[in-house]
Amino acid sequence: MLGNLIKSEFRKTTTTGLWWGLMIPTVLIALGWALGTGFIGKNIMDAVGSADAEELTRLLGIDPSQWQVAVFGMARSINIATIFPMIFGGLAISNEISRKTITTTFLTAPNRVSALSAKLIVYVLWGAIYGLAIVAAVSIGIVITSDSSALPDATGWLAMAGVGVLSSILMTMFGVGVGALMPSPVGTTVVLVLYMLILENGIQLVLSTQSLPELIGFLPNGSVNGLTGSVASSLFLSTAGVVPDELEDVLRAIAGALGAFDWWLSGLIFLTWTALFFLGGWAATQRKDIT
Repeated sequence: MLGNLIKSEFRKTTTTGLWWGLMIPTVLIALGWALGTGFIGKNIMDAVGSADAEELTRLLGIDPSQWQVAVFGMARSINIATIFPMIFGGLAISNEISRKTITTTFLTAPNRVSALSAKLIVYVLWGAIYGLAIVAAVSIGIVITSDSSALPDATGWLAMAGVGVLSSILMTMFGVGVGALMPSPVGTTVVLVLYMLILENGIQLVLSTQSLPELIGFLPNGSVNGLTGSVASSLFLSTAGVVPDELEDVLRAIAGALGAFDWWLSGLIFLTWTALFFLGGWAATQRKDIT
């Protein structure tokens, strides 16, 4: 029975234009950010490699010849592009409640737990699909505008790709949970976008200026950015040679991982946020009257 419910849920998503309507800006944003950050990284490396700057880096004990600055662009591009799978997940249940198709969904399933389980599985798959598209677009953009010496090796690229896909899956599920709590598709979208792009960035700015950056890693956006940002920082530092300790926080901030923990711990923290919203939405949907 669960298999049939999964097929039904998958058809619901593929028979509407929402998935490709959001996939197009997802790929364009991922590609555009990767092109832009790769270009910026190339110009920075050109400046650092100039004769005057070379003398300064030698005095600071820094060796920029092995700097894989492209990983920072990859991390930032993945972070911004995963906003769209989050919105896609946010509309999973709120759209059905708004259009009252949730009634048919619940009446044709053995119980609501089965219906929501099928939806969970389908949106995990969609999160992975969006993640693969994001990683592919980011990789293409970074390769086009970055010098080959600034790119990660195969192991590094696989690590970035892995956390990129994981970020997309978790962001999609985070959206599903928030959407289950809010019956309005517009309200769900606005709340998710405003919080992730504006409100939490303001909170992070306040925390960093108050010498409390370690709290950033516990926030939703800070923890999910810590997935890619921590991996990017580790890859960069592992090949950069001697880097002063004072610069490590700066590098983590550039990667979007200021105050974040290791990638696996950041993933667990964001998974906890996702589980809280998903279980809250699950409970609200279980109690909801259908007409």
